[in-house]
Amino acid sequence: MTVSPGGGGLPGPYGSGGGGANLADILERVLDKGIVIAGDIKINLLDIELLTIKLRLIVASIDKAKEMGIDWWEDDPALSSGARRAELSRENAELRQRLAELEERDALEPAETKAEAETKAKAGTRSRTKASEETRERRER
Repeated sequence: MTVSPGGGGLPGPYGSGGGGANLADILERVLDKGIVIAGDIKINLLDIELLTIKLRLIVASIDKAKEMGIDWWEDDPALSSGARRAELSRENAELRQRLAELEERDALEPAETKAEAETKAKAGTRSRTKASEETRERRER
């Protein structure tokens, strides 16, 4: 007895039939259209919520994700060299600004210190002069 190819024998492997799709076709369709898998896990004990985990999984091509407005990887420094450069540029500008502020403060401090020293020196000279005048007056008496 022989089994004809279109007859009632055992089915062939997945995708080998005329109407079936192979894995590459399925993957192409999923990436082209996108697929969302969502789920929540809640753990309660005596009607008290202890833990909630929300899972969201989107499988799509980069082009489809961008069409949907999903492009978080472009701003993540760990995933995008452009984002990393932007972050380094921002940090560099921030550090330059802080350095300029510190240098400006250092430039002002010596001038203030010098003015304070002159004021103290004048005050010290006045007090020494006054003390020496008082000493002279005592000697004269």
